[in-house]
Amino acid sequence: MSFDPALHRTHAPRPFADFRLGEVFRAPSRTMTEGVFAAFQAASGDNHPIHYDRAYCARAGHRDLLAHGYQTLIQAAIGASPLAHQMGEALIGFVAQSSRFLAPVHCGDTLYPAFEITRLEPQRTTGVLTVAVTIHNQDGVLVCDGEQSYLMRL
Repeated sequence: MSFDPALHRTHAPRPFADFRLGEVFRAPSRTMTEGVFAAFQAASGDNHPIHYDRAYCARAGHRDLLAHGYQTLIQAAIGASPLAHQMGEALIGFVAQSSRFLAPVHCGDTLYPAFEITRLEPQRTTGVLTVAVTIHNQDGVLVCDGEQSYLMRL
């Protein structure tokens, strides 16, 4: 039996024309553990004590370590959701991002990212697929929202 890595997929790829407005894709939930905080601090170089010093956070009125906005936003990487896998090799690149940070995210919070297709703009040989992004916490609070756009082959 032969194996072809190019055919190893978690989801069947779809062409641009098969995506529909209003479709929702969800990424798995993730808990913001101390390990996530440490990894983000190491990758970003952000060493403000609000992200790693619990005594500092308590003096500032936070119940625990406060996640950096980008640490929250990276939970909305589409590669963790079925969407990117369904875009498959038609995905050319990430072209735009906007976001709002609406509520604090602390160590121990669990985040639930979702992506809803809001625009499909076909062009001559490519198209732009735009999604509304929402990230809720375990209490149902919307902690981050925004928009992302992706360039795809038609």
